[in-house]
This record gives sequence, structure tokens and C-alpha cells, in this order.
Amino acid sequence: MSAMTKNPGLSELDELCVQTIRFLSMEAVQRAKSGHPGMPMGMAPAAYVLWTRHMKYNPANPRWHNRDRFVLSAGHGSVLLYSLLHLTGFDISLDDLKDFRQWKSKTPGHPEYDMDCGVEVTTGPLGQGISSAVGMAIAQKYLANYFNRDGFDIVDYKIYVIASDGDLEEGVASEACSLAGHLGLDNLIVVYDDNHISIDGDTDLAFTEDRARRFESYDWHVQEVPGDGNDMAAFEKALEKAKSERARPSIIKLRTHIAYGSPNMQDTAAAHGAPLGDEEIKLIKEEMGWDPKKSFHVPDEVLTHMRKAVDRGKEAEAAWKKLFGDYSKKHPDLAKQFTDAAAGKLPVDLDAILPKFEAGSSIATRKASGKVLDALMPKLPLVLGGSADLTPSNNTLFAGAKDFQKDAHDGRYLRYGIREHAMGAIMNGISVSGLARAYGGTFLVFSDYMRGAVRVAALSKYPSIFVWTHDSIGIGEDGPTHQPVEHAAALRAMPNLLVFRPADANETARAWKYALEHREGPVALLLTRQGLPVLDQDKYGSAAGLSKGAYVLLGADKPDVLLLASGSEISVALGAAEKLSAEGITAQVISMPCWELFEQQSQKYRDSVLSPGVTARVGIEAGVELGWRKWIGDSGIFIGMSSFGSSAPGKVCFEKFGITADRVVEAAKRSIASAK
Repeated sequence: MSAMTKNPGLSELDELCVQTIRFLSMEAVQRAKSGHPGMPMGMAPAAYVLWTRHMKYNPANPRWHNRDRFVLSAGHGSVLLYSLLHLTGFDISLDDLKDFRQWKSKTPGHPEYDMDCGVEVTTGPLGQGISSAVGMAIAQKYLANYFNRDGFDIVDYKIYVIASDGDLEEGVASEACSLAGHLGLDNLIVVYDDNHISIDGDTDLAFTEDRARRFESYDWHVQEVPGDGNDMAAFEKALEKAKSERARPSIIKLRTHIAYGSPNMQDTAAAHGAPLGDEEIKLIKEEMGWDPKKSFHVPDEVLTHMRKAVDRGKEAEAAWKKLFGDYSKKHPDLAKQFTDAAAGKLPVDLDAILPKFEAGSSIATRKASGKVLDALMPKLPLVLGGSADLTPSNNTLFAGAKDFQKDAHDGRYLRYGIREHAMGAIMNGISVSGLARAYGGTFLVFSDYMRGAVRVAALSKYPSIFVWTHDSIGIGEDGPTHQPVEHAAALRAMPNLLVFRPADANETARAWKYALEHREGPVALLLTRQGLPVLDQDKYGSAAGLSKGAYVLLGADKPDVLLLASGSEISVALGAAEKLSAEGITAQVISMPCWELFEQQSQKYRDSVLSPGVTARVGIEAGVELGWRKWIGDSGIFIGMSSFGSSAPGKVCFEKFGITADRVVEAAKRSIASAK
């Protein structure tokens, strides 16, 4: 095909723009000697039409709240996105394209969340992008219902996705798209790059279901555009229908060809994940009428044409600002909520409404969490909650909550169904809306099902709040399949994730306060099924110490031994300290609800908690030992789990596995003896 070939819906200038996108993409991959050139080459026409004729955005202000959202769920085709960002005037230069996949570049191998550059979400792990987009669509529906008044549609945007075969094969996408259909998210439009190729070869090797009928069964609006991916008249017709659809999300199945235009690589698996080679690129340039001697070439007329997006964006945002100014006069309270939320400000002082729990009672931290939500959530209208079909067990439903449903966009509680992985990704999408936050609950053992989404949240620093209950063998009779033992350690191993395991109801309240005020990354709350005594804060250290990650709960001037614990095992440590005291042995008890926060404190503070001169130490946690040596040292003794649990009442499990005060007393004595 030559650069002058006419394709339906494209002018000669349009064709030139499309070819520019293709060559920038294949050359960036070739220069890096690494990447995925085939998908950008096949999807260039559709992406160009979407970005220049349909999407609303402002390259001069990528954070403009009323922009359309674009998610490249097929994140392996990242150079397609970077080329579009460069050509339309975002903060991605030609040199940035040349630095594709290089150290500290703005153009990493897969898109990483960076709003200043125009990257809306992190994608690459297939299925995450499209699933996050479902959360973005939910957020838009809720925010529009909450803020829009009297014809002032200050929240009025759509979410566009380019997805691949791999996205649709991943289970997380099936979960999320099923829920999207149930909720009727008509603001979500997915363009499915149906290029028939995956890394192993033709998709017929493993993926032969009727994808169109599958999405129809999800209650999506489904359209198919056959051909070779260049009939933009047909594509735009489908796109217009999708934009006008009401009550259903849309998917456009666009037949394309991977590495389109390559004489030897088109429709081959080799073009999916490897550079085409200098000789092949030369052949493509010759075939398409480009000068083979020029690389990273952007014709002046292409740049002039595509940079018109800057003026269009400025005009669109200026019109919106005028609308918002008029809106602010009529609805000043809502306008202030909008601007405060955009600035990351909470609408209320949490300390003023944080519940306090009286010492002497006993309450599971999951139930305490529910009471905290009852107190806080009515004052936090832009925080959306939910659970993966475990609402009564997770205690995530707050007083006065209404379900978010197809006909109830004012609802703040999401019924995710038994879709843990999708819940995590959807929460991420809500939490990058710029205004809303999300929390969601399931059992801690099922955090394994969510881990892909949690990892994306951690590396992207999304402010999602993961609520995981039934956090140990204390769950009891459900047995080892439901009793987490390695999960806390595995989550602590993840950078940027704050993992809180509160010791009682007041620590739980403080953990919620920290989570809601923290906006630099995700937070996990690990909560008990079983009741725990509410600690006397006059007798012991204040739960406010949780904000530093660890604190002295029971102090001593010259302790003989340090007892370190988290969560439910704090009660075990306090019981052991009392027994040791009766024998004339002084124990200092340290609550360690969040290791990550504790590591961030000054050395002086850490030394004030973990007395450096005391080497006799016992770590206590109903989980595996991994990570504890950092705190108890090589000579310390760990009391916890070294196996899976067992089906028995929780108290019996603790006794049989030796996580008891008596066992801690024995360990403390041994540790003291070995330290001498």
C-alpha cells in the first residue's frame, strides 16, 4: 500500500498522519531493540480517528477533570499511545520517543500512570486496563449524579479503551465486563483490536469462542467492523452508534492486521513482541513512499494538523470553566466540594468524628471497622465502598448506604459479586477518577485472587483501600483453605503498599483515618473475624501511635525482653508480659500494626521503640515468619505458623499451633538466656 492509497473515511492528510504514527511506533521499537511494533501498526488508523475526531482532552492540562479518558488496555502497544501523545501536544517529545524503554524515560515499555504526560492508568498486565476502565466508568456515573444540576453537566465524559485478544482472554476482564454489562455503563466504549495473533501464534490455537456473542450475553452493545482495519468510514459509523447508545456499554470488534503493511511480518506472531528489523522497515518505507533515510520523521503538515488538538483542548476547557463558574454561583456548596476533592481535601476533620471504643469490651476488628464506617462514611460522599459478595462478613456496608445499580447511580455501595480480581482493578479505576476514592472487601485469603490489581495499585500509587477480613487461623472452622498464613508476609513484600494489622478497635479506627488521609498509594487493612479485647489506652500506649507504624504499648525502663506483635497476637503478648512480670521478668510490648510506616520513621524514633540494647526478642504473629528477622534479629524467637492451618474452632487452632501466652513466656526466657 502506498501513502496515497485512499481508504474510506481518510483524506490524504489523514493517511499521512496514520503513516507517521506507524513509523514512529516501529522506529521507537527498533531503536530500543525491544518492544511490540505490530499492534500499533494495525491500530494506527482507528486510534488516529478516535484521538483527532472524537475524544475530548486538553494536552496543555492533562488533569482537566472533564476530559474523556483513554485506556490502552493492550499496553504492549505502548508506542501507539506515546506517538499519539507526542503528535497531539502532550509532554512527550520526539526525544522521549527515541528514549523508548530506556532508564528514567517518560516512555517505559508498558504505560505507567502519569497524568502529567497524559497516561491515565498503568496497563501491560493484560486485562487490568479494561477492568480499571469499568471503575472509571462507575466513577463518572456516580460523580455526574452527585454534581450535575439544572443542565450544568460539569461531569460529562466517556471512557474509551483499546483492548486486545489477550485482554479478553484474561479472567479479570471477564469478571469486570460482566459487571459492566449488569450496571449498564453506557459511558464505556471498547475498541477490540481483533488481529488474530498472540505471542504463541494464531489465536485459533486457544481462543475460538464467539467473542461478539459472549459480550452480547454480558448485555453489551456489540458491533463488528470487518476488513483490514483501514475502513474508517465504517469504524466511525460504529463509533457514533456506540457514543449514542444508552443503557449498555459498547464494544466494537475491529478486524485488523498485526504489523499492517509489512511485506514479511504482517499477520505473524513474530511481529507481536520483537523489532521488525532495519531491512524490513526499509521495505515498508519504500512500499509506502517514505524516504528510507529518514527516521523519526514527522512531516510539518502532520504536526500542524495534529497539534490542533491543543487549541481544541484549550477551547473545550475554557468553555467548561465558564460553565463551572456559572454552576458555582448557583450551587456554591457543590462547587466547593468539587474543588476540595480535586485538591485532595477531605470534607471533614476525621478526628472530630472518629469513634472511640471503651476498654473492657471485646469486638472483632472487622466489626469495629464497620462501626468506624458508620461514623465516617455519611460525611464522606465521594468515597465508594463495596465487597465481593461478603458484605455481612466484611462489615463494609455502612449505615444509610444505597447500592450503586444500573438505575441508581446515586448509590455508594458496589455489589461486586464473587469477582475479587475485578473488584481490585475496578477500585483502582475509581480511585484515579481525580475526585472519588474506593474501598472494597473480601477475605484475606482471597487477596491472592486480587494480587495483580493490588500490585498495579502499588506500583502506580493509586489511593485504593483494600479491606481484608478473617486475617488468620482465628477464622476457625472454615479450615486451611480459608485461613491465611502467608498472606500478610506476601503483602508486606510489595513496595508502596501500606499493610495495617490493627490490634483492637481503636487501632482499627486510627488505621481508617490514616488510610483516608493517605493519597500517595494503596492501603490494606487486615482485620479479624474473632473478638479482641479493647485495650485500655490509659494503661497502655495510645492507639494514635499507629500513625508511626509501631509504638510501645507496654513500656519498661529496663526491659529484659521485647515482645513484638501485630493484630490479634497483641493480646497474646500482653498476656505473656503479665505472666513474666509475676516471675520478676520485665517485658516491653510493642504493637507493630504497619511495618512500612515504621520503616519510614527516624532512626531515633525506631530506637525509642525497639531498644537497641535489648537483644532478647520474641516476635508473635499468626502467620509465617518471613520478614520478622528484621525486627527480632537472628537470635530472636518467632512464635507463629510454619504450616497451613486446620479446621477447628479458632481458639483451638491458636492453642494447637502454639500461639499462646505460655508459649511466648517460654520463648522469652530462652531468648533472655541466649542473650546473656
